[in-house]
Amino acid sequence: MTALQSTIEALRLAAAAADRVKATDLVAFDVTGPIAITDAMLIATASSERQVLAVAEEVEKELYTKGGKLEPISREGLDEARWVLLDYGDFVIHVMHEEERGYYDLERLWQDCPAIDLELPKEPEHRPADGHTADERV
Repeated sequence: MTALQSTIEALRLAAAAADRVKATDLVAFDVTGPIAITDAMLIATASSERQVLAVAEEVEKELYTKGGKLEPISREGLDEARWVLLDYGDFVIHVMHEEERGYYDLERLWQDCPAIDLELPKEPEHRPADGHTADERV
């Protein structure tokens, strides 16, 4: 069994929201195989406690406004803001401070699970000082 399309679409909305507020290292996994309590998870990194909270807030807002009024069943970690867990039942979102992300290394735990393509835009191509790419200068 694999994650439902509605779950994947919600994760993509959440990832786009996290990306807008400069979360990094966004990855998602379909975890329907090894565990039965949720279908998928998104992991995002933030560089400070303040950013952890900002990312979590933006994700919640996006899933409510554009995701059909989705609200988390529970929230954990808001007081310390080092690792916020948003539990939506079918999926969970981990917003982690850089240090916690490195220490707990969740990707290692879930590396055997299929990755979910978050369809985030690619990084903008680097432009030299003159503002043109090499192809544009030809």
